[in-house]
Amino acid sequence: MYKIFVENIRCHSFHGCLPEETIIGGEYRVDVVVFLENEKLSGNDDLNETIDYCDVSKIVEDHMSVPCKLIETVCEKICDSVLRISSNIEKVMVSVTKINPPIDGDVEKVRVEIEKKRSN
Repeated sequence: MYKIFVENIRCHSFHGCLPEETIIGGEYRVDVVVFLENEKLSGNDDLNETIDYCDVSKIVEDHMSVPCKLIETVCEKICDSVLRISSNIEKVMVSVTKINPPIDGDVEKVRVEIEKKRSN
């Protein structure tokens, strides 16, 4: 089993329930871990047997550019899209972090993490 990490994808996005969040936006970080099972990859140097990190990054950027009220929703959509990249992906784990959320108190960030397994 291979674990492929695409980490700290930085985005300025417009997610949130407050009207200001959809106007001024905020800073986000997204991490994706792909669990890949492919016996053909062992000892092989062929990109077709693994995943392209650019595809993962593009999926994140695409979903982060569509405003949602909940980062849970965005996280779920990213998981589903990454799973569709390859049938060799067994599982994906995605976390979406909102930096300096507009909530009472001194809160640096909030994060949602979802893990999804392929359902066959």
